Amino acid sequence: MKVKYIDLIEQTFDFPQEEFKVIDNELYFHDIPLMELIKQYGTPLRISYLPKISEQIQRARRYFNVAMAKVDYQGDYKYCYCTKSSHFSFVIAEALKNNVNIETSSAFDINIINELYGEGKIDKDIYIISNGFKRKQYLENIRDLINDGFYNTIPVLDNMDELNYYTQHVMGKFKIGIRIASEEEPMFSFYTSRLGIRYNDIIPFYKEKIKNNPDVELKMLHFFINTGIRDTAYYWNELSKSLNVYCELKKICPELDSLNIGGGFPIKRSLGFSYDYEYMAEEIVAQVKNICREQGVPEPDIFTEFGSFTVGESGAILYSVLDQKRQNDRELWNMIDSSFMTTLPDSWAINQRFILLPVNKWNYGYQRVCLGGLTCDSQDYYNDEAHTNAVFLPNFDTETPLYIGFFHTGAYQESLSGYGGIQHCLIPAPKHIIIDRDDNGNYTTKLFAKEQSYKSMLKTLGY
Repeated sequence: MKVKYIDLIEQTFDFPQEEFKVIDNELYFHDIPLMELIKQYGTPLRISYLPKISEQIQRARRYFNVAMAKVDYQGDYKYCYCTKSSHFSFVIAEALKNNVNIETSSAFDINIINELYGEGKIDKDIYIISNGFKRKQYLENIRDLINDGFYNTIPVLDNMDELNYYTQHVMGKFKIGIRIASEEEPMFSFYTSRLGIRYNDIIPFYKEKIKNNPDVELKMLHFFINTGIRDTAYYWNELSKSLNVYCELKKICPELDSLNIGGGFPIKRSLGFSYDYEYMAEEIVAQVKNICREQGVPEPDIFTEFGSFTVGESGAILYSVLDQKRQNDRELWNMIDSSFMTTLPDSWAINQRFILLPVNKWNYGYQRVCLGGLTCDSQDYYNDEAHTNAVFLPNFDTETPLYIGFFHTGAYQESLSGYGGIQHCLIPAPKHIIIDRDDNGNYTTKLFAKEQSYKSMLKTLGY
């Protein structure tokens, strides 16, 4: 009779999987024994596994380059890392090992660019795509970057007035892009994205403000929708509309040569995740080529700005179950040694689901539970998975501690939770380690941050 937790997983999913396997009833993540990390560092514990970052970059490059080869595509593919997903130095350093370009979102991103250049990690020929609605400091930092010789810096105009600043303050010729204000998905609260310039305004704006200005070179049209790259009529319709604008603009703007399709490749949020990356890359490339051919214009270079796809699957966080509480006839609460609101804020803010697995006790029976965090907030809980409306974990007992892990948490969670700052109910931020591989393929660990101390919190609070 199959009543163990491992039986439940093997009957529900194709398991083991590429990054998960079980040996002696303990979970391994990318062949790393997680119980060994828990014995060494304790819980709660945040993990960054660097080799996964390079693996993801090379995957995307392979998908697009193969797709281009299949249709004899004449443009190039350029990978940008979207820094807002994770600004950590070790994340960006790992990404840069793969000769990526960089997409920025705010003024301080440009300060990071300067640091990277000072450390010799980038050259001035790197593409820097600067997105977002820009306040004065962001504009000034972009100006300084261009004037300092970063000649492939492309500020993407979010509104038509933005161009005035560059024409007045940038010395000599410079490149720009234009973001298209795409239509939102039918179920969204608004009809049109708040970001970018309306479709109907782009051609008149180019003719009036850019065409006859010898210092301005329009190089890029930027297209992105919030739902990401998905095989839906909505996505293909918006891509087609943007391509038609590109072709119309290209006919009167010979220097235009790049289409930026933003980010949006999804990451694995469930053991049952299924997404055909290869098909989507091939379909995007084929559609770009076909529409350009129909319109009689050369195919553009294709830029992507993958953030979550780059870094999301490199992250994990491990907890201990401190105790179990029965609150009524149906609800068992497993209380963890941290807070979901402060360590996995997306699980609270947007009901984001992550892969949840026990680290040990895979040979135990299982039970349906709710997971509760330490804060006094009623929303600090986790009670369903992406594939089902429940959480099942090995049976709890007071003799053998139960450890659990949330996986593919590497994008956005640290910055949204205010890494190193004030945490809700003053629950300390967990210890954070970096995992890499040496030349022999053995994993190595490095402590990046200790568990947050009361002294650091009190100092921030002015005590």
